[in-house]
Amino acid sequence: MTIQEIAERLLNGETMIYPTDTILGLGCNALDDKAIAKIYSIKNRPESKSLILLVDSPARLQSIVDVPELTWDLIDLNEKPLTIIYDDPRGLPKSLVSKDNTIGIRLTKDPFCCQIIQRIKAPLVSTSVNISSQKAAQSYADISPAILEKVDFVVDEAKTFLPKSEPSTIIQLTKDLQVKVIRE
Repeated sequence: MTIQEIAERLLNGETMIYPTDTILGLGCNALDDKAIAKIYSIKNRPESKSLILLVDSPARLQSIVDVPELTWDLIDLNEKPLTIIYDDPRGLPKSLVSKDNTIGIRLTKDPFCCQIIQRIKAPLVSTSVNISSQKAAQSYADISPAILEKVDFVVDEAKTFLPKSEPSTIIQLTKDLQVKVIRE
């Protein structure tokens, strides 16, 4: 399946399993409410537990949230991929934004993810491939049949994917520039 075919399917509201810069991801176009609802349903995840987004560039990140200068140092200094929880996102479906008006976003350097994001001109939802509260799939063979039955498609590269790192570090960066580690 080509990047263009994947993009067209995402723009038509489909969900996918795909390789990311960390582990296998379950995702969709982050601007599509129906696709987001399907992700929650596939994972059997309460909508009160938010999902994270992948963006391909500083410009796309800055179009969604105000980015404090400290962010760039944190991204540069972190040894593994870093997801940052930001306050007051804009232009996103309400279903993605937490009740406290925050959103977790990772600036990915993964070429595949960047190509998809650029092609659909929107962030990607990225969550682990698992039923909520179960262990995340580390490889295609680990994916629950219940998920494979419900997801719209699996990107070919996901079938041979091996994790590039552990799940990302998650921190929250507050308006007063306090850094709170959520997951190391």
